[in-house]
Amino acid sequence: MAPPAPPGGGLLRLEKPFDVDEFSELLGENRISATVPREALPEVLRRVVEFMGFGVYVYAVVVLPAPSATLEKFTVNLDRIDFDAKRGVWVPFQDKGVSSSPFGPDGKGPAPGSAPH
Repeated sequence: MAPPAPPGGGLLRLEKPFDVDEFSELLGENRISATVPREALPEVLRRVVEFMGFGVYVYAVVVLPAPSATLEKFTVNLDRIDFDAKRGVWVPFQDKGVSSSPFGPDGKGPAPGSAPH
């Protein structure tokens, strides 16, 4: 006699384990949201801070408990920000697009990805 089928039509859904290296591969995107197990949270935050140390991608970081009363997982949200030197504050990142001008999209500097002459 076979054991009874589990609810939901007999299909088992296994949640893929969280991988800190896979999360790190997302760094460099403008917006990132991930559910992180409590034990991986310190390493995730360390990698985010280390990545921001290059100064190219800087993030506003928000960490919230995942929707559960157990505090076993946290939602980590990263939003890219830029420093506004005129105002002296960090502001949401604004994609300025790509330009064929050697002075970049705003006319004030080299275009992203252009080689210096």
